[in-house]
Amino acid sequence: MPTESGDKQTIQKSSLIRLCDSWLEAVAQGLTCDRNEKRSRFIMLFLTALFLTLFIIPSPQFLSVHYREGDIATSDIRATQDYLIEDLLLTEKKRSEAEGAAPFVYSLAVNGNIELVRRFEDALDLMDDATLHGDARRKAAVGVLGVDISEPEFAALSRVKQQRAFLSDLARQLAPLYRQRIVADRGHFAADLRHGIVVVDEATRQDVAGGDYSASIDLPAARRVFSRAALTQGAAPHDLELLKGVALRMIAPNLSFDRNGTDAKKSEARAAVRPVLFKMKRGEMIVRVGERVTSEQAMKLEKIFKSRNSTPILTGLGIFGLILVLCYAPYRFGRKNIRKFNPSNKDILLLSLLTVGNFAVLKLVSAVSTALGGLFPSIDTASYFYLFPFAASAIIVRIILNSEVALVYCAITAPLTGIMLNNSLQVVVYALLGGIVGAHGVRQCKERGTIYSAGFKVSAVNMALAVCFHVYNDTPLSLQALYCIIFALLGGLINAVYVSGTIPLIEALFQYTTDVKLLELANLNSPLLRELMIRAPGTYHHSVLVGNMVEAGAEAISANPLLARVAAYYHDVGKLKKPQYFIENIRDGENRHDKLSPSMSALILISHMKDGVELAKEHRIGQPIIEIIRQSHGTSLINYFYLKAKGLETPGSPPVEERDFRYPGPKPQTREAGLVLLADCVEAASRTLTDPTPARIQGLVQKIINNIFIDGQLDECELTLKNLHEIAKSFNQILAGIYHQRIDYPEPAYKEKTIAKKPEDFDSEPPKADAGREDAAAKGGAEDLRRLGMS
Repeated sequence: MPTESGDKQTIQKSSLIRLCDSWLEAVAQGLTCDRNEKRSRFIMLFLTALFLTLFIIPSPQFLSVHYREGDIATSDIRATQDYLIEDLLLTEKKRSEAEGAAPFVYSLAVNGNIELVRRFEDALDLMDDATLHGDARRKAAVGVLGVDISEPEFAALSRVKQQRAFLSDLARQLAPLYRQRIVADRGHFAADLRHGIVVVDEATRQDVAGGDYSASIDLPAARRVFSRAALTQGAAPHDLELLKGVALRMIAPNLSFDRNGTDAKKSEARAAVRPVLFKMKRGEMIVRVGERVTSEQAMKLEKIFKSRNSTPILTGLGIFGLILVLCYAPYRFGRKNIRKFNPSNKDILLLSLLTVGNFAVLKLVSAVSTALGGLFPSIDTASYFYLFPFAASAIIVRIILNSEVALVYCAITAPLTGIMLNNSLQVVVYALLGGIVGAHGVRQCKERGTIYSAGFKVSAVNMALAVCFHVYNDTPLSLQALYCIIFALLGGLINAVYVSGTIPLIEALFQYTTDVKLLELANLNSPLLRELMIRAPGTYHHSVLVGNMVEAGAEAISANPLLARVAAYYHDVGKLKKPQYFIENIRDGENRHDKLSPSMSALILISHMKDGVELAKEHRIGQPIIEIIRQSHGTSLINYFYLKAKGLETPGSPPVEERDFRYPGPKPQTREAGLVLLADCVEAASRTLTDPTPARIQGLVQKIINNIFIDGQLDECELTLKNLHEIAKSFNQILAGIYHQRIDYPEPAYKEKTIAKKPEDFDSEPPKADAGREDAAAKGGAEDLRRLGMS
């Protein structure tokens, strides 16, 4: 039979198993949430990079418009990178010069006289051929000699008796002529000789080395010289004279112009000339909008067109990868090294949309500035960059989120902006410094005018940068410098106008609560606070006092005083649902909790937090305020009703669970939420003081803060012991001012009806660690206060 100790061990084991199961389930859910969160962020990163690539990729005119000479440019076009461009006109000129300087090629028949003698020998051989007769023999002889011969000449040829003697005599007479070089036209040859010639062997096509060609004779002169020669051997004198006439007609130039060889030399000379290149620098203005494209500009645009048109996909992939790296690396650095850099998915979605929208605006104004370049040609298109709202997005991020996120945002967007605008380093510096100064200018944006003040600060920095840029470029006193300074001044104001118009839209779409929105919520005439004042005046007065206390405490510890004060105004707004169940709103002296069980009373007190969250969402109060409403009581114990329930506990009945009398939490997560919890408890407890002297107030404040600290309600917020000491001092000052000593009038104008207060009716009863530790806390109060640094 199981013993009582065995049953307890079994229960403990079951509880431990359930606790482990719950813990494992929570861890699994956390891991799943982490994976989903990372997946969502990567999707947003890739989509953002894709859209930014479409905006940053070079203008479409480089990819689609092909300008020719005489066309009218529809936009300003600058070189987006360095180019080496061939000067076609100069290259063609140099090639033509090289072609013109190429030597003429002449073909030399070294054995021209021997060839002529050989043909005579072949003709004489035909005379002995028995197979040929009459006209057939004559035609064959004409074909061999290459000239037409008459009947007498054919007869003389057939009568040659001593062929060897005749051929030797003919060769001897022809040799001097052919050694002297025979050309077709002496005048043309002399001109070619002065230009330069190359002589090649007709048979081998090899260059003929050396030789004096100035003594060459033309064909008529060679024939005249040969006509004076006398053939004396091999035939009768009359026949020799006829054969001499045949040979005279057969004489031809042995040094002739070679058209094909000359063309080949010219081609070689032309090909040997390398293209003439010149460098086009990045950012160089090629053509302005409205200008007629010249031949030189058309050549440059053709080069850019071919370069861009060849690899647009690779260009886009390169920009896409660059955007991914620029976005991811600073983001990881911020998450690992910057304490306040912890954007949520909602924040990242805002940053993505804001970045894409801002780059779309910059692309639009860039196109507009290009069009203005045609209307105002005296103003350089680059000068309009000083008007662009580079700093606007960083200012918006600082107002909506915080300075840490704004700084990382500037580090990401400034280089991308410079890449989009012609890879300009000056734009990177201009956008980066403008964004940082603008974000710094709105660090305490508690009114709309602060945005314009930040805009003037941006203008000052912009003008300083404009002057520095022009001094750096050696143009400090130009008219363009004056334009740039004026545009830089106007640029800061344009940023302020841009931000002022965008902030309300972002607040409405994303439900962010900015300092400006907090100022609107801090108006005590707002609908929700007016209703609280009418239906629950005691709670309203309590909230206003808590607001004053937390504002002073926030200023003491450098928290956000405005957020703390507004959150204090609304932290008990849920009491509107059941105002008469809270002691500060009871007017007739009836305590409705007397008729309720302790557990029901605790439920009513706890429910005002849930009701407050619902009312805040209904009136669009803002997520930071809603979170502080939810955390304003942490997980503190409603001590009176818990002890009352314990006192009513009977044997055999279910034990009273402490968790049923604790607020559901969560515990305060921020310093402002912790301040509201502290001030709420201190202000409620201060009403119980019968003689609120400064010493008693100080003791009460220290006791309440000490109990809250011991109960662990401040474990999850960033309040330090030093902060608690400063908060206590500020609370003492505020409460001492509220409960200051007054002069007793001899005859009071009226008597105030007092209502006996019962500790159980204070929903903000100072939390205690547990019932068993109450006496220990009271005894060791001095030691605890010294441990907190409050003694």
